[in-house]
Amino acid sequence: MDASTLSRIGLAGLAVMGQNLALNIAEKGFPISVYNRTTSKVDETLHRAQSEGPFPLTGQYSPRDFVLSIQRPRSIIILVKAGNPVDQTISALTEFMEPGDTIIDGGNEWYQNTERRIQEVGDKGILYLGMGVSGGEEGARHGPSLMPGGSLEAYNNIESVLKSVAAQVDDGPCVTYIGEGGSGNFVKMVHNGIEYGDMQLISEAYDVLKNVGGLSNGELAEIFGEWNRGELESFLIEITSDIFKVKDDLADGDLVDKILDKTGMKGTGKWTVQQAAELSVAAPTIAASLDCRYLSGLKEERESAAEILEKAGLKEEMGSVKSQIDKKRLIDDVRQALYASKICSYAQGMNLLRSKSVEKGWDLNLGELARIWKGGCIIRAVFLDRIKKAYQRNPSLASLIVDPEFAREMVQRQAAWRRVVGLAISAGISTPGMCASLAYFDTYRRARLPANLVQAQRDLFGAHTYERTDRPGAFHTEWTKLARKSNAGFGAFN
Repeated sequence: MDASTLSRIGLAGLAVMGQNLALNIAEKGFPISVYNRTTSKVDETLHRAQSEGPFPLTGQYSPRDFVLSIQRPRSIIILVKAGNPVDQTISALTEFMEPGDTIIDGGNEWYQNTERRIQEVGDKGILYLGMGVSGGEEGARHGPSLMPGGSLEAYNNIESVLKSVAAQVDDGPCVTYIGEGGSGNFVKMVHNGIEYGDMQLISEAYDVLKNVGGLSNGELAEIFGEWNRGELESFLIEITSDIFKVKDDLADGDLVDKILDKTGMKGTGKWTVQQAAELSVAAPTIAASLDCRYLSGLKEERESAAEILEKAGLKEEMGSVKSQIDKKRLIDDVRQALYASKICSYAQGMNLLRSKSVEKGWDLNLGELARIWKGGCIIRAVFLDRIKKAYQRNPSLASLIVDPEFAREMVQRQAAWRRVVGLAISAGISTPGMCASLAYFDTYRRARLPANLVQAQRDLFGAHTYERTDRPGAFHTEWTKLARKSNAGFGAFN
């Protein structure tokens, strides 16, 4: 092909995310070739490029024609289902690729798979990026948050493209080179874990306001809309307000009330919790959100449990609690509890990223990660700018909770936070995310914990030893023997 007719970049995998990202790239003026094993998807994308553009997008119907239609050094984004489909796509494309070309996997891939692929294609001289893409279908089409990790050379080859297609915020495009290896996939995974926590906390705020406060969906829409104009301003708060406004077109009432209370998931939340456990990083809010998704799936068991426990005499406490509610105060308390709980959730995610960065030598810039999450992605929120500034003030910040600004806010909001959690417990409303965040805060802020007793127990039954507060070294005590002696002495004394 004539060099002048070659595409700047290629994209393989034309489900909705792939189509939208390809159209985004083309709309920004970068000629792009697209390919999909199902040829109708290629035709569909070509049709969209004409109807929404026209945009400089060309369709190819074989891996060979696709690869050869891209200018050297070639950069090819693949957006296919994680796992084996990625390996199969790589195998089909690399047959025609050359040393110096790049593959960019934009799926939600396990970071170790990316590190394996970096090695495998690297043996052929091909460069590799694992790139987290957040923002859903709309983000892909109009500006996502992009998290590319792997080969810096590969990133440099397509930096201009990525900066153009990413969401744009006041301090630049929502993309940055994350680091080596599978760092981009890992950062996207933790982003999704934080997203799990965010969604759970918002659902708990809704539950308390609706079932304890007695608020209608119309009132909830108004409240979340108001919150979205303040410190809680974010994509998830905005869409929550919208959800409460939608009427059911198949029956009377609001659509949200007809949706089955079983939550789906793709696996990134589970990976986040597993990695937190592997790295000994506490992430209770994210873990609680995952547990709630598991429990939501037990719909039939929950319905049966409700019936059995009611017959056993369990009474709802909602009525007595509702009668004492000051609605206006409850709304403000829930707002404060939600904000404080969110800070804890983000703190857990950031600490997990820092711990993995140290283990792998990725040198992650936590402030920059907060910056690229300000636009395009699902967890985009106005307070991410303040998280960015917190890490700029102190790059080695131990936790967001001890940043002076956030610390002040946590202290100011803790009374309201405790009122909401206490009220929910009294009413029999589960708020595992808020409770987990509050317990995290209360544990982290205490200079002394009851862990001394746990260590004594471990030493008694397993001779695991313990440390002392008043002298260095490891100690072991014959606890049972000494306790029996004490009992004998105590009996003699009596």
